[in-house]
Amino acid sequence: MDVESINRWEDYSRAKDEMMLHTDTPTNRWFVVESDIKKHARLNMIAHLLSTIPHTEVPAPDVDLPKRLTSTANYQRPPREQFSYVPDYAATFLGDPEANR
Repeated sequence: MDVESINRWEDYSRAKDEMMLHTDTPTNRWFVVESDIKKHARLNMIAHLLSTIPHTEVPAPDVDLPKRLTSTANYQRPPREQFSYVPDYAATFLGDPEANR
């Protein structure tokens, strides 16, 4: 733990606030993202960023997909144990009972 940085937290915050007040201009805005809930902060930032990019709606074309070929049932996947999988770290947050299968 960096005790000195904790002791200087107010100084850092004051300096940041002063910098933002003096450098925020109509053509170069500073935006603060509330980040108590990180997932919400990321989504809010993405939405804000996208809202600053001019765009027009593009209609989706009609797509005719070919009929899917029927399975020959000749393929069988090898056992999962033969592969190296990335651990499902996200499942630890979601409480997924199938995590780390």
